[in-house]
Amino acid sequence: MASTSRADTIRAIFAAYLSNNRKLVEDTLSDDFRFTSPYDDSIDKPTYFERCWKNSDWIERHELENIFVEGDAAFVTYLCVAKGGKSFRNTEFFVFEGDKVKRIDVYFGAAYENGVFVRQGER
Repeated sequence: MASTSRADTIRAIFAAYLSNNRKLVEDTLSDDFRFTSPYDDSIDKPTYFERCWKNSDWIERHELENIFVEGDAAFVTYLCVAKGGKSFRNTEFFVFEGDKVKRIDVYFGAAYENGVFVRQGER
């Protein structure tokens, strides 16, 4: 991925989730990759795939709204639309090292079901 831009790498990762292309994601993440979310505190790559890699059949689409890249860091904000009417907006912070993603920190946004706000604890 040496000639791939940071934004293109992020787009490829999101597309890989929808196509269930785990290999592409594994190859894109560094060996010392770390992932943090409201549910995960700096977990390593094997734990990330054990806990977080799920079949993406429940996702209808991702709408990547904004990707901001500065050097080795990037933010992406997206709307995830699930089959059945649920949707949520998240922001992820990516840290790159060379052509690999070294870290992703996820910040959860509001969730909706059929256009109506759903409190986080009710999902």
